[in-house]
Amino acid sequence: MSGTIKVLNVAEKPSVAKSVSAILSRNQGLRVRDGRSRFNKIFEFNYSIRGQPCHMLFTSVTGHLMELEFEDRFRKWHSCDPADLYHAPVRKFVPEDKVGIKRTLEEEARRCQWLVLWLDCDREGENITFEVIDVCRAVNPHLTIRRARFSALIEREIHHAMQNLVDPNPWFSDAVDARQEIDLRIGASFTRFQTMLLRDKFVIDSATDDRNLVLSYGPCQFPTLGFVVERYWEVQSHEPEEFWTINCSHRSDEGVATFNWMRGHLFDHTCAVIVYEMCVQEPTATVTKVRNQEKLKYPPYPLSTIELEKRASRYFRMSSEHTMKVAEDLYQAGFVSYPRTETDCFSSRTDLHAIVQEQKEHPEWGSYAQRLLDPGTGLWRNPGSGGHDDKAHPPIHPTKFSTGERGWSQDHHKLYELVVRHFLACVSQPAVGAETTVEIDIAGELFSASGRIILERNYLDVYRYESWGGSMIPTYTVGQQFVPTSLTLDMGVTRPPPLLSEADLLSCMDKAGIGTDATMHDHIKKLLDRFYATKDSNTRFSPTNLGEALVMGYDDMGYELWKPNLRSMMEFDMKEVSVGNKSRDEVLATCLQQMKACFLDARLNKVKLLEAMAVFFERSNRAVGGDNHTAGEVVRQCGLCQESSMVLKKNLDGNFMVGCLGFPQCRNAIWLPGSVLEATVTSNICSSCNPGPVYLIQFKFRQLEIPPGFNANHLGCIGGCDDTLKQLIEICGTGSRMSARGRGPTTTSSNVQRSSNRQGACLYCQQMGHSSNDCPSQFSGSRNSRSRTNSQNVRTNAVHPNTLMGVDKMIRR
Repeated sequence: MSGTIKVLNVAEKPSVAKSVSAILSRNQGLRVRDGRSRFNKIFEFNYSIRGQPCHMLFTSVTGHLMELEFEDRFRKWHSCDPADLYHAPVRKFVPEDKVGIKRTLEEEARRCQWLVLWLDCDREGENITFEVIDVCRAVNPHLTIRRARFSALIEREIHHAMQNLVDPNPWFSDAVDARQEIDLRIGASFTRFQTMLLRDKFVIDSATDDRNLVLSYGPCQFPTLGFVVERYWEVQSHEPEEFWTINCSHRSDEGVATFNWMRGHLFDHTCAVIVYEMCVQEPTATVTKVRNQEKLKYPPYPLSTIELEKRASRYFRMSSEHTMKVAEDLYQAGFVSYPRTETDCFSSRTDLHAIVQEQKEHPEWGSYAQRLLDPGTGLWRNPGSGGHDDKAHPPIHPTKFSTGERGWSQDHHKLYELVVRHFLACVSQPAVGAETTVEIDIAGELFSASGRIILERNYLDVYRYESWGGSMIPTYTVGQQFVPTSLTLDMGVTRPPPLLSEADLLSCMDKAGIGTDATMHDHIKKLLDRFYATKDSNTRFSPTNLGEALVMGYDDMGYELWKPNLRSMMEFDMKEVSVGNKSRDEVLATCLQQMKACFLDARLNKVKLLEAMAVFFERSNRAVGGDNHTAGEVVRQCGLCQESSMVLKKNLDGNFMVGCLGFPQCRNAIWLPGSVLEATVTSNICSSCNPGPVYLIQFKFRQLEIPPGFNANHLGCIGGCDDTLKQLIEICGTGSRMSARGRGPTTTSSNVQRSSNRQGACLYCQQMGHSSNDCPSQFSGSRNSRSRTNSQNVRTNAVHPNTLMGVDKMIRR
């Protein structure tokens, strides 16, 4: 083999090494032998790189070859002050389970002249590239190092990469090194701090064995939890408000037109009635404007990782983690391009027609592909650009034709179909519609109706996940007059925003720069694995007691550790490292100095974390001996579990509360004013509150802690009817109780009385035993009004009357 050089090739996974070897060797003369790791085979074959004969050795790693960890004397939790972890020495090492891979690389590198890296072409892959380089150069410092850049495991990509090798990118690797060290130091310090502070002081029922519970903190994980908690607080703090709107419809021989009041809504009932009566007294409608225009509905931009995850969640209810696993399977089998990319625009060098050509024979979308390629149809359109290009990979697109493969699950079929249909849609013309808008005037009030017909479906023919609904309306002319068929004043109620869906959460993370396209799904999974949040069947997230308590504690400290700002700045700095604008050491010094200051302040204010945890969890006997809670005196039957009694008792902080004896299975609790000095349940029964009996409590308040005008002695009711008690709760607070936070109105007593906003009084009827979403009053009292109103009237965004122009003038008329 005179003149032949030996080339060691290393891929990121065994399956990639096998696929690339098969492509490069064309399965001619391909030999396989074992390495030191039985999972990472070595493939041998001959190849020519730009005319240079080569004997190729192709093996693999399995993800990261090395781990970053503190030196041994800092690894045990009680070995040092957690604050020391911000400057404790760290080391990169090959863990025991990957020593076999390291030995294979060392043995093969000694006999080779070249090292070609086939790791994934993103920042993480570049970091693994340099881990492999470090191992191989330690035994052969004379190696020529080259990098293969590719985006799909298909012949044209692999051969092109092999013939156009480049240098590895140290800036990409430095950015990952910086991120790893920052995450290790911040995560370890805060995790040790909050675990050692809280685990033994509370009975945390989210763990099967709370002695081994780790209350982890991650710089990306916590802001992700913050998004979930913040939306949950917004929902809980929302107070429904009634509004009124005027609806108008007109039936003619051509059909029915529904006209919407252009004011939207009024919150003032009297004002709404006056305006409505004006319209009833002068009901003749005059058409003031008719507008006909062409409307376009554009196809989606080329597919990035975040969009793939969001769309799979919306269309198929697939989790982001599962979506990436399936996409990785399709990529490694050569059916789609690299699935971790921020790019949503195609390069001018991409042969888009060739990709469509491969799909012509598919039984479902093949005919559409043929229409795309026919110039006579005019269906082709060069794809739009979403404005993002990571300079590493193209948007996700199909790379091989398939009607389904043996071993594919239903999710593999769905995701492959989504990738293909999305690609075909983004090279198609937009849908075209004709839209008609009609405005009418009734007694000075303006109403509008619109209708749409689709003239050309275009991309909608293949992208079945989207629709463009519309309806015809009768023909009207300017100046035409008619009397409406119906004219009604209807009531609606504002609703809180929905809980975050997985697609919503991914959008929040993407917008705030939390994580990368390759890691966002991992951060979401960690929230669920660590029981900080739960996800329902509609893929909507709620915080657990534990997740909410941690966010509440840090929020009360005044720090925004649960907000995205700090992490966004870190991610921006790491991007600057990846393009060479900042050095790794510079970013490390800045970020760690900032976070160490936050850590030291958080430790000084640790009582806030303890208070927040006490809202949701019982004190542990391991922390304080004896029985933490006496049985107490019965106040009423629990409206939540409807099995146990609610009793008056004190918690360990000395604050009075009324809690359910069914704890911890039932966490219903009512927190009383922090100014209560003494409290005793009497035999007197409240005549107002139901279901009863609700026994009255004799309170004695600390005179100096209540405002003038309030009596220090008060016989009160905790059922919701006692205005004095409500006012004192608003004024004095509830000791350790923090109310639900949100962007809504100032918290009222009904909010304050919720121990956990999961078990508190209903927002609508102020009763226990059901959630606000299931309130009977919303299905009984409002059912009649719903029959008269369009359900779409019930919205969160309504117009307050003091923002309206000209209402006073109309009322004076």
